Amino acid sequence: MLGFIRNLLDDNAREIKRLSKVVQQINELENQISRLSDADLAAQTAVFKDQLERGAALDDLLPRAFAVVREAGRRVLGMRHFDVQLMGGIVLHQGRIAEMKTGEGKTLVATLPVYLNALTGRGVHVVTVNDYLARRDSEWMGRIYRFLGLSVGLIVHGLDWQERRRAYSADITYGTNNEFGFDYLRDNMALHPDQLVQRELHYAIVDEVDSILIDEARTPLIISGPSDKATDLYYTFAALVPKLVRDVDYQVDEKAHTVAITESGVAKVEKYLGVENLYDDSNIELAHHLNQALKAHALMKRDRDYVVKDGQVIIVDEFTGRLMFGRRYSEGLHQAIEAKEGVRIERESQTLATITFQNYFRMYDKLAGMTGTAATEEQEFRKIYNLDVVVIPTHRPMIRQDLPDVVYKTEAAKFRAVVEEIARRHAAGQPVLVGTISIEKSEILSQMLKRRGIPHQVLNAKYHEKEAEIVAQAGRLGAVTIATNMAGRGTDILLGGNPEFLASAELKKHLAANPEMSAGEQERLYAQLLDKFRQQTEAERQRVVALGGLHIIGTERHESRRIDNQLRGRAGRQGDPGSSQFFSSLEDDLMRLFGSDNIAGLMEKLGIEEDMPIEHGLITRSIESAQKKVENRNFEIRKHVLQYDDVMNQQREIIYRQRRQVLTGQDVQQIVLDMMGDVCQRLVDTCCPSGVPADEWDLSALLSQLADICGSRLDLTPEALADYSREALQQELHERLLAAYRRREQELGPEHMRELERLVLLKVVDEKWMDHLDAMDQLREGIGLRAYGQKDPLVEYKIEAYEMFNNMIASLQEDTVRYLFRVQVVQAAPPPRPRQMVENRYAEEGERRPVRREQKVGRNDPCPCGSGKKYKKCCGRDAG
Repeated sequence: MLGFIRNLLDDNAREIKRLSKVVQQINELENQISRLSDADLAAQTAVFKDQLERGAALDDLLPRAFAVVREAGRRVLGMRHFDVQLMGGIVLHQGRIAEMKTGEGKTLVATLPVYLNALTGRGVHVVTVNDYLARRDSEWMGRIYRFLGLSVGLIVHGLDWQERRRAYSADITYGTNNEFGFDYLRDNMALHPDQLVQRELHYAIVDEVDSILIDEARTPLIISGPSDKATDLYYTFAALVPKLVRDVDYQVDEKAHTVAITESGVAKVEKYLGVENLYDDSNIELAHHLNQALKAHALMKRDRDYVVKDGQVIIVDEFTGRLMFGRRYSEGLHQAIEAKEGVRIERESQTLATITFQNYFRMYDKLAGMTGTAATEEQEFRKIYNLDVVVIPTHRPMIRQDLPDVVYKTEAAKFRAVVEEIARRHAAGQPVLVGTISIEKSEILSQMLKRRGIPHQVLNAKYHEKEAEIVAQAGRLGAVTIATNMAGRGTDILLGGNPEFLASAELKKHLAANPEMSAGEQERLYAQLLDKFRQQTEAERQRVVALGGLHIIGTERHESRRIDNQLRGRAGRQGDPGSSQFFSSLEDDLMRLFGSDNIAGLMEKLGIEEDMPIEHGLITRSIESAQKKVENRNFEIRKHVLQYDDVMNQQREIIYRQRRQVLTGQDVQQIVLDMMGDVCQRLVDTCCPSGVPADEWDLSALLSQLADICGSRLDLTPEALADYSREALQQELHERLLAAYRRREQELGPEHMRELERLVLLKVVDEKWMDHLDAMDQLREGIGLRAYGQKDPLVEYKIEAYEMFNNMIASLQEDTVRYLFRVQVVQAAPPPRPRQMVENRYAEEGERRPVRREQKVGRNDPCPCGSGKKYKKCCGRDAG
């Protein structure tokens, strides 16, 4: 194992050596580039574009282009790229992942490959984790691009399609992973070419790549519409399940995150519901509701997995602690939780379009990413995205002290020790950032600190709006900040405080008192405030450095080492001093489920008291080994999800490609004519099967099905067709169908016929695809049971999915032909009502849009926006 690690490190060292040679070439150009005037520097963009047109490769332009961006950054932002940042830029241009520690300036690094690749004119997407970072980076780094003559677009929640289209047509587009994914799905639901917003998916740089491509990869993006399933059964089971006894009526496996009902549990449920056999075919729905109610009751914990806010159950992202507004657990689990919590159950929804982040980002011609923590997940990046990781050295040596873990017997003892440690460091004035893994734990800790009279800031999913401001000031003298996991990623913690944030906050106060202040006065006041706060924070910084810098306390190990490393990485940026330590207890989930037996035995033998900790490198290693086990298991789960989604993805690509052809006006008539041929072929295959004697063919059924499709038997009789061979039969049907189609075309006119073909095809494709998504979900849910019959569920899923897809295509072709013959064309048709749609998205991207309803809403009715409040206290406040 040691040899393997040494080789891995050597590989990285060799890579850094190769990158250093290119950096040297860039540095040699610095003097020459720095002598250019602003106009000449900006004119380099046109020179590069001209060279590309004449056949130069991007790699040939790289040294000079990077030198130009470095000089532009120095002039426009006062920031000169370090050599290690140039290395990171080269790695990103190569379509790889650059691992750079927190505070190494990844935002600035991205400007190098973004500029170089934007020269092609094919568009570059810079993907961030939230709207705040997308907006900040597009404005901040956009100054470099605009100086060099490139356009910058921004994709955030709330834009209309014209604004989106403009943003995507820019050379460089900043946005969130969710927005890019949803725009792709919406483009593939568009009914007119003008509604398309995205261009080709050429090159993307994903910031916080581990968060987006790994942590969020388990939850697909879904656009859904309302379904018509009833909700009363959820309440029935929510009342029933608490009457069952754990370990008697059902068993919970927390490691596997599963719950299973026992025979005695089944008997109780059958008696309560008054049914003879819960698992009879006619009771499948009851069994499904029972499973979901058990999961909601035994596995899903309030303030850990979800919160209840304004009468809604909102999922909490386990990695970031963010509220995921609009995202819902699938297969009725969300409704079961709503019933458990006694809030209004929202109707189950039907999926209109869906894609996983894995499959969305793999569509880019070139993909790159950057983060502070990727090396531990390199195997997954390689296998799923074909991305390797290069660890870039830090600009200044890392001097943070990572202290060994401290383990206590109980959680209560651990929290007491954490509070003591915070109090001790706070008394000295050292800033402390405390990481918790759930909202519930952050609030417990906050209450304990209040009782001790220690002032502190709490940053969790409930106070998400202030995230960046709170995190930016976590390095101030005596500051105590409690944060769920990686809240505030992308915001630097500067020792002594962040003067820009302080100056902006002070300026807002002045503006509130004096709203008439002119733009010029605001600029002058901001400059004065910034100068004042710079002096203040610099003085504070010296004192914080003397105290040892920012101290990080982890109150529990996460199941992924990477998340722990992210928390640690908040301290020790750019060579700053800092320290970190994790406090654990044998009652923590990770220790309880995966690693505590040996340690618990040791504590018992040594007779260690509840409040006495064990602190040893061996403990830290044993915890990390437990984390590796969980990481491997989670990787297998994600790989498993992807294997199933890959089947769906092949079908999605075929449907979306054909749909795009129809939408963009390619020869739709030819597609329709081919469909007619296929329909005739299938009619003959069904009613006149090969290998069956001609006198046994069912010609009456053949003509009945034909009449069902095109509205008439086309002047054919069974007797007239009696002497035909199968081939002649098919040809005759096809010719008659084409003749009827041409008569229909003459009746409507060629122009109307083309538009009708386009609209009918789009409508039928969308309907069939939605039904197919629903059917595939149901197939996926039950396919695991095939393993009991010694069959591989994945192989079975592929076989059945293939058959279902072929059936869907056949049904699609028949319905298209049927509609074309039967649909009535009305000249002044009313505009189609907008489809009710919900997108699953995060809190910072805006809550869900109000659903359009035709009927009048009563003042005491629930508000249609989905807030859970009464209409008169929400959207109807101003309605008289």
